[in-house]
This record gives sequence, structure tokens and C-alpha cells, in this order.
Amino acid sequence: MMSSTGVLSAGVVAACVSFFLSILIVLTQKLHGRLSLDVDLSGAQKFHKTPVPRIGGMALSIALLAALLYQALDYPKPPSEGGTGKILLLLLAGVPAFITGLIEDITKRTSVKSRLAATFASALLASWLVDASLPRVDVSAIDYVFATLPFVAVAFTAFAVAGVANSINIIDGFHGLAATTVVIILGGLGMLSWSAGDYFVLKIIAVGIGATLGFFLINFPTGRLFMGDGGAYLLGFWVAEVAVLLIVRNPSINAWQVLAICSYPIIEVLYSMYRKKVIRKMSPGLPDRLHLHMLIYRRLVWRFIPRNDSKPWVRNAAVSCVTAVWIGGMTVIAVIFGSDAPALVVLANVAIYITVYTRLVRGRWRLNPVLALGIRPDSAVKEAR
Repeated sequence: MMSSTGVLSAGVVAACVSFFLSILIVLTQKLHGRLSLDVDLSGAQKFHKTPVPRIGGMALSIALLAALLYQALDYPKPPSEGGTGKILLLLLAGVPAFITGLIEDITKRTSVKSRLAATFASALLASWLVDASLPRVDVSAIDYVFATLPFVAVAFTAFAVAGVANSINIIDGFHGLAATTVVIILGGLGMLSWSAGDYFVLKIIAVGIGATLGFFLINFPTGRLFMGDGGAYLLGFWVAEVAVLLIVRNPSINAWQVLAICSYPIIEVLYSMYRKKVIRKMSPGLPDRLHLHMLIYRRLVWRFIPRNDSKPWVRNAAVSCVTAVWIGGMTVIAVIFGSDAPALVVLANVAIYITVYTRLVRGRWRLNPVLALGIRPDSAVKEAR
């Protein structure tokens, strides 16, 4: 079995490659800026003030590949339960999601349906190439269906993986927000993997954390490089597959505990779909300015952090600090107490999200559960625009 030193070295290689490639992209932006710069500063979900390269996903993808190739040379005889070759297949499965996102980063013309279909395709490839298909969700009725109708399990897994991949893209709006979320979630899943002695999944986690941290050092706090749709879809796919493989390979790990660790981006995407489709009567694929991280920016950060024209990125980066405290705290709770009452931890995350969202969307700190359910949304939507 691969040692913890090997796991650490894989993460270090990924971090170094990601960091230096991110620097290279920033330094050479005059050469590729015509294609790579995000020049749309007036979009509904745009909060940066100057054009920035949005192809950080290239650094992330190459870093993952480099770390895995390094491990393939360092460990030419993989363990029986899977090894570097199997993780390379997992990276290969993520290509459709990454490439489609990268095309959007360059052309800005890829439809939401096309990107969603690509993430589905990546999930289906992972099910085929590395057997990453959920055998259970720890709900007896659903588990019975999965056992008797395997194709249902594959379809459900593809839907879940695509949802998580898109959720990371949705929360990618402020300097360091998506990166810190990915690192914290992978860190929590890594604790579960380590406690179960699953060094195969731990290596997948290590290279994911390493690649993300290398990019993070350039992205945060000044936002010199964006991961773009390509990077967000790739990291979202990576997180989702780690969660699936943990459940597949470790019967002792409760699926609800894994869900509790991954809950923030999942809650965000599900509530956003509900808010847009049911409350605002609009397409869930259209952007708006009512995501939780945007409300934190406008309702909290602007109120408590003074404007600084010489450092306009301070308020932008502060959003990541606020959300990291919540995500980190709930992840620790999920790791420590999730094995005993995982469903309660998930419900606590949902309750906290709705409570905070309700107060922020109203612009004042008073709980209004009726508004949270969307029964009387009109005044809140008008006030938050």
C-alpha cells in the first residue's frame, strides 16, 4: 500500500506545477489575452474591475496530470486495489467537462445545456473506466433499487456528479471562494479516507488539494487569474468522484456523512434552481445576483469593510474569508460527529443556509422562514437587485 510520504509528494508536485503554470499564464497574458481575458465587466455575476485571464483551469489540469505521471514513475507497480494508472483514467474521464468549460472560457458561446451534458458524459465515463458508480446512499428503499437495477445507480451517480461539478462553477465568483471551498471539502473527505486507510482515494485527494492550492496562491487575494468554467468543472468533477469512490470502496463510511461535508455547494445549486424556477419564474440557467456569496458581498462586506480605491480587491477577497469560516466549521463538525448523526448535520447545514440567506436577502438580520420558502418573495427580490 502506498505510504503517506508518497501521498504527500503527489500533492507537492501538483502544487508546484499549478503554481508555476499559473504565474506563466499571468505573465504571458499579452500573448493570449485576446482569447483568454474576461473582458465582460458588466455581467450579472461580474465583480472584478479589470480584465483577467480565465484559463486557470489549464494550470489545474496540467498539474493533476504531472503529479500523476510523477507517481506512475515513482510507483511503477500499483497496489491491487488501484493505483496511478486508475487515477489517470479518472482524469481522462474528466476531459469532456474540462474541455467544454475551457471552450466556454475562450469563446464565451457554449450553452449551459452543452456544459451540463459534458459533465454528465464525464460522470458516465468515470462509472465505466473506474467503476465510480454509487452502490448505496444509505436509504434502504433507494439502496434496494440500486441493487436490483444497476442502471438506475449509474444514472443517479451521473446526475449527482454533474450537479456537484456545476455547483463549484456556480460558487466561483470571488477571489479564492471556489478554491477554498474545494480545499476544505477535499480536506474533510481526506480525513475520512485516512481513517479508513484508503490511500488510493487519499492520493486523489492530495493531488486535487495540491493543484488547487498552487492556483489559489495566484488567485487570492488580488485575483490575477481565474480558474474559469474549465477549472471549476474539473475541480467539481474531482470532488464529486472522490465522494463517490469513498462510498464505493469503504462500506463503513456513511453516504450522509460524505454529503454533509460536500453540502455547501450542493445546497447553493439546489436552492438557486428553486429560487429561479419557482420564485422568480425564470430559467435556472440564467445568471442573477442573488447567490449567497453575492449577498454576503453586498450586505456584509460592503457594510463592515471600508472602500479602498487603491486596493479594490479587498472586499472581493473578504467574501472567501467569511464563507471559509462557515464551510470549515461545518466540515469539522461533519468529520467529528457525522458518523453518529450524519443526516442531522446535513439538516443543520440546510437550516443555517436558509436562515443566513433569508436575513441577507431582506437586508436586515431578522429571520423570516416564510420568505425562505419563497411564499412571499417579491419585496426581497426587489430590494436585493
